[in-house]
Amino acid sequence: MLRRKKRIPRSAVLAVQTGGEELPFEAVRKYVPLNSGELRLYRQLRESVPMIDAALDKLVRLVGKFHVECRDRRTQDQLNMFLHTIPVGAGNAGIHAFLTTYLSQLLTYGNAVGEAVVQNGELKALYNASLEDVELRVQSPLEIEVCRRCIGGSRPVQYPELVFHTALNPKPGSAKGTSILQGLSFVSDILIKIYHAIGVNWERAGNVRFAVTCRPGAEDSAFAAEHAQQMAEEWSKAMRPGSKSDFVAVGDVHIQAIGADNQILDSEVPVRQMLEQIVAKLGVPPFLLGLSWSSTERMSSQQADILTSELEAYRRLLNPVIDRICSLWMRLLGCSMPFDIVWNDVTLQDQTELAKAALNNAQAELIQVQTEKLRKEI
Repeated sequence: MLRRKKRIPRSAVLAVQTGGEELPFEAVRKYVPLNSGELRLYRQLRESVPMIDAALDKLVRLVGKFHVECRDRRTQDQLNMFLHTIPVGAGNAGIHAFLTTYLSQLLTYGNAVGEAVVQNGELKALYNASLEDVELRVQSPLEIEVCRRCIGGSRPVQYPELVFHTALNPKPGSAKGTSILQGLSFVSDILIKIYHAIGVNWERAGNVRFAVTCRPGAEDSAFAAEHAQQMAEEWSKAMRPGSKSDFVAVGDVHIQAIGADNQILDSEVPVRQMLEQIVAKLGVPPFLLGLSWSSTERMSSQQADILTSELEAYRRLLNPVIDRICSLWMRLLGCSMPFDIVWNDVTLQDQTELAKAALNNAQAELIQVQTEKLRKEI
């Protein structure tokens, strides 16, 4: 039997509390808070190193989907329908869209902030807040206050029970989480320098240029400038794209390629060393990122198991947020009912491995039963 609870007053009509506020002067808009530099650093790491961006995107997608199970089937269907259709931000819908942005923000910056928008006593939408628009304050070892940045400082949100906050591996006594990209700035800087040097070297040595030297005779030395100008024009005409004309010159002409003889440094070993550090930090198997490093089938299976444990840890971080959203939806309807959050299996490979393990256990038990039966008969 559903237990009715007191509804939230309809006068509690909320807009998005954690959204940024436009400032009137451009000079004030360019003011940089103390922690915005770190946010820009992690954002630029994802932009400058495609391997990092691809790894984080794969982690977010591999977390998978879930559904909610309740004792009452009707309430369960209504809740799941609500989770699939609730508006998220300006153009998305469904709680999975909200959690995708929420988890991506959590992994990139170490903190994630979201909000449930309530209007007329109903949960109308979910909103992913920008970390540059909010500020976190530790009121006590067990309480965190979420504030909204505005003109003249920051103010606590009016309804903190509608704001969600998650910190990734926070330090004791701190509300600030630790980004998964922490420690990769040095490695990424070296990797970007290598890629930049490769591009510059290929631009210099790969795009072959020619040095045309003409040694005029003693009788032609007075007209060296005219001969050089004429030779440059003829050479440009001969080297024009699509041209099939020959280059004809008089005198001792020597043509040498610039840059073709220079040896470009081999970057395979240092690039792999930097990528190994990135892969080790992010916890994504190399074969998922398109890296064809030598690995056995057993090693790939072990890497997949480690990735599964990583995804389970991220799911445990998302469960409290999902629980608060579902509980808020029930309270606004005036009911309270226990429910379970059931995640789908990570991949089909996990189901196959579990089935093989169950089959092996069943075969072992069957052999053991048959062996004991033979012993008794003997």
